[in-house]
Amino acid sequence: MRNLIALPVVTALLLPATAQAMTVKEFLAKTDALKAQGLLAMTSPDIGLLRDEIKSAGATYRAGLAREIAAGRKPSSCPPPVGQVKMTSDDIIKEFRAIPEAKRNQSVTNAWATIMTRRHPCR
Repeated sequence: MRNLIALPVVTALLLPATAQAMTVKEFLAKTDALKAQGLLAMTSPDIGLLRDEIKSAGATYRAGLAREIAAGRKPSSCPPPVGQVKMTSDDIIKEFRAIPEAKRNQSVTNAWATIMTRRHPCR
């Protein structure tokens, strides 16, 4: 009986924690906190965290486009090739701030897809 109880506990401890998707609200809060630090922000690990969040959102977005194309559907947008999307960190923050407060609980990934679809429609 003890083994039946211990097994779920041990399993839970051994499995890696599931990463939670960062929301736009959290992204903007981290951005504001970094800006408040001034030059000290350059040493913060949050810069890498935010950069990685955008890279992950971009990769997920492009994978979704590839799935649409592979399924024979018209892609939801037609962005330039990887590395040629011209958006600065200020552009990204501006886009996220334009999202109404009530919708900022969406993931950065979902917001990124919406932004890219609006910015790069297929012609």
